[in-house]
Amino acid sequence: MRTLIFCSLLITQFLFSQQPYPKDYFQSPLAVPIVLSGSFGELRSNHFHSGLDIKTMQREGLDVFATAGGYVSRIKIQHYGYGKAIYITHPNGFTTVYAHLQSFGPKIQQYVKEQQYKKQSYEIELFPKPEELVVGKGDLIAYSGNTGGSGGPHLHYEIRNAKAEPMNPLLFGYDVKDTTPPRILGVYAYAIGNESIIDNTNNKIELRLTKQDDNTFVADKIYAEGTIGLGVETYDQFDMAYNKNGAYKVCTTVEGKRNFEYNFASFSFSESRYINTLIDYPVYANKRKRIQKCYIEPYNKLSIYDKKDNNGLIAIEPGNTYNVSLEVSDLAGNVSIVHIPVEGKKQELLRAKTVFKSDHYLISNRDNIFKVGNATLYFPENSFYYNFFIDLQQSGDTIKIHKDEVPMRKNYTLSIAMDAIDNKDIDKYFIANVSDKGHLSYQNTYRKSNVLSTRTRALGNFVIAKDSVAPKIRPSNFQDGQWLSNFKTLKLIITDDLSGINSYRAKINNQWILMEYEYKENSLTYNLSDIDFKDNTHHLEVVVTDNVGNSTTYTAVFHQK
Repeated sequence: MRTLIFCSLLITQFLFSQQPYPKDYFQSPLAVPIVLSGSFGELRSNHFHSGLDIKTMQREGLDVFATAGGYVSRIKIQHYGYGKAIYITHPNGFTTVYAHLQSFGPKIQQYVKEQQYKKQSYEIELFPKPEELVVGKGDLIAYSGNTGGSGGPHLHYEIRNAKAEPMNPLLFGYDVKDTTPPRILGVYAYAIGNESIIDNTNNKIELRLTKQDDNTFVADKIYAEGTIGLGVETYDQFDMAYNKNGAYKVCTTVEGKRNFEYNFASFSFSESRYINTLIDYPVYANKRKRIQKCYIEPYNKLSIYDKKDNNGLIAIEPGNTYNVSLEVSDLAGNVSIVHIPVEGKKQELLRAKTVFKSDHYLISNRDNIFKVGNATLYFPENSFYYNFFIDLQQSGDTIKIHKDEVPMRKNYTLSIAMDAIDNKDIDKYFIANVSDKGHLSYQNTYRKSNVLSTRTRALGNFVIAKDSVAPKIRPSNFQDGQWLSNFKTLKLIITDDLSGINSYRAKINNQWILMEYEYKENSLTYNLSDIDFKDNTHHLEVVVTDNVGNSTTYTAVFHQK
């Protein structure tokens, strides 16, 4: 029977040609109304949000359904990222993704757990054969949760096309109430190039806006010469939610003619990191504000642009006036507009932009090697998007590598030679990034002789740190020697004070058991129904190791009928 269903799916897939946005193909993944806490294309740290975050009423365990028929093509479980995730491939060529799950439906759960015990690993990635896990539209596939890099209970839901590119699910006919236009927090003007000036400065300026009766603003007139670009800080909100989501579309017009537009209908994962070329990255790094540039930098490779006359830049000639408008809209058709009067005027530069210079100039399209005190830095070709003077210093034991206000594309290598290190504890040392508040963050470190190295995208201050303290383990819901006959789970709390947890391994009666690590709670949890141990008395052993090899072993005895 399963083979017949699978063959039917393959025939249907052959007959279908992938329509751009079939409106009635996918049902809702939940039985509750769709209320969003996160929108498609929303600006996140170093990436665009690739789906919808659907609220689950601040609860875990809601039924999650296959939004269309197909087969489970991928299952991935990881401590971070998507946590527990299911991928379903559909006959029309699309794939849907369901992430941050608490657990899977019974059939999928059994399949996954068998593989986890076979591989003796909680983290796992599986690619079932098309005929192994066939699902129908509306079938129960999982329960909603909060696993991985989730900030609270919700379902992350995606639709990807045949090229594995994420598509905006709201284009597929989902009914999400949105009666509020995007909110504009600020509009900015940038002087582009050495000859451009706006209001006697070549610094970025914020425009003063006056709200009109509707969702329209008028900016105070600006005086400019040369080439200028605009930027906007904005967000959108859906009904029944207070979350600040991303807007769908931004465009600009000059004299009523559209000259620039981008939208979030789809994007490619390979380009997602170019988000840092869309935003004013130094402002984000220093103030956590995301100003979206309404023009395209030369190193911006994003494909989200529908219109880009002169890359969105506006040429201003002295003696001419220009009526410029900036529009931000959502998929429901709500629009906010800013009218910006510009007058071309020859002017004196009174407030010049401060340009940092140093002895070290980095050229982005080639390899760069720098020596700073006892540290060596290797920046491969295209580690950064553009050339700049890089600030490199050593002060005492601290190596300064610029500031985190220049976006990086790829990892670079930092190597630090250790002096006067006790060889007995040499493996306990690691490279740490130091936050502004002095917090040490472990960087994945490897050693060759007395030189420590790490590959990282982090900038800022670095030191060599030592971790000689082993992780701590304590029981959470039981005590040594306790009867656990009516317990469903066995839970431990594991912590490490410096380099962080690297691995864990648990056994009962010398047999490996599956423990789920939830880093947000520092917890390890074992489902007591996993294995039917014949004896009443059980010996638990858990070993936890940190990132430099310090290890702790916890043992306990418990009883169960």
